[in-house]
Amino acid sequence: MKFAYTYIMTNKGHTVLYTGCTNDLVRRVGEHKNHHYKGSFTDKYNCEYCVYFEEFTSYQSAIDEENRIKGLSRKAKIEMIEKKNPEWKELVTEKGFVYDKTPWSEKVKQVMEDLMKNQ
Repeated sequence: MKFAYTYIMTNKGHTVLYTGCTNDLVRRVGEHKNHHYKGSFTDKYNCEYCVYFEEFTSYQSAIDEENRIKGLSRKAKIEMIEKKNPEWKELVTEKGFVYDKTPWSEKVKQVMEDLMKNQ
């Protein structure tokens, strides 16, 4: 099964958002990070951090989602990012997908604290 991705890149200060789609997210993020396409939007505005992505089983679905996201307001894009990635962590680098390195015990502790707050 082949996959396609829709993604959002940003710069260091999160002042610029770039939406794209690709069939190889790690390769494409590497191209952005290394300014492979000189003079492009992401090169000009230093969009080097992948802070959002979605995976699709068809390229057409990824393109459709890219176009939908591009039509959103900046506020809506930020809300979408923060829903999945509230700390704006870098999710993908040219070396691969970045996984949450929080120890399991810390995750359980946080979930328990959240449950206690909501009672």
